[in-house]
This record gives sequence, structure tokens and C-alpha cells, in this order.
Amino acid sequence: LTRAALLTRAALLTRAARGAGRPCAWRRFPVSCGPERIPEEMTMPLLTEAERAALDQTLPAWTLDAARPAISRTLVFSDFIAAWGFMTQIALIAQQMDHHPEWSNVYNRVGITLTTHDPAGLTDRDVTLARAIDRLAP
Repeated sequence: LTRAALLTRAALLTRAARGAGRPCAWRRFPVSCGPERIPEEMTMPLLTEAERAALDQTLPAWTLDAARPAISRTLVFSDFIAAWGFMTQIALIAQQMDHHPEWSNVYNRVGITLTTHDPAGLTDRDVTLARAIDRLAP
């Protein structure tokens, strides 16, 4: 994608995120609720051992972190603008879900780690966000 196309796409996604959906009743400030948005007051069950073992098949591009309950992926883009445009798209989705990745960007590389902090471990929220990232990945 060209720089102009990425900026246009990010602007459209930003407008859509601001205006889409209904206000969330459980939030103090009116934000949009997407179909995958989960209120933070709801307790998310951790993935079972069987579900964690199946992640190799359901999310083949992701790796289980050996040091902690998390999944990680590194993506390589053509240049910095493409990497940053991708991060912008994911940021909008993550904000909708109220589930934010741990990530880093160095020029054309984006490293992403997903884990749920409360409760500490992997949950369906991580799998849902990973699938959204996979749909947008090059």
C-alpha cells in the first residue's frame, strides 16, 4: 500500500471506531462497543491446557512464550510506514476490544505479545485479538 492509502485507511478506521456501535453502559465515558468488546468487570476464564496446546493449530503464526503465559508474533513489512500503518489498524481494534497488546516497532518490524493481565494468563481475548491481527497481517 502507498503511504496515502495507509493514511486514508487509518483515518476511515478512526472515524468508524469513534462512531460505530452503541455506547457501553459499563464505561464512565461513552465509547463504542464492537461485537467482540468484553466489559472489564467480567471475569475471563483462562484457557485450559488443552486449549493452550491447540494454539499451534488454531494460531500457527504465533508462538507460546516459554517464560510466561503469552503468545508472540513478529511481522516484517516493506518499510516503516507500512509497519506503522498496520500498528494503527491494530490499535483501533484493540481499543474497541479494550484489550491492548504489548508491542514494539523497529523500522519495518513489529513484535507483538498478547496476554491478559487480569486474570494473569491467556484467555479468549488474546485468541480473538490474535485472529484479528492475522486477518490484517501481510
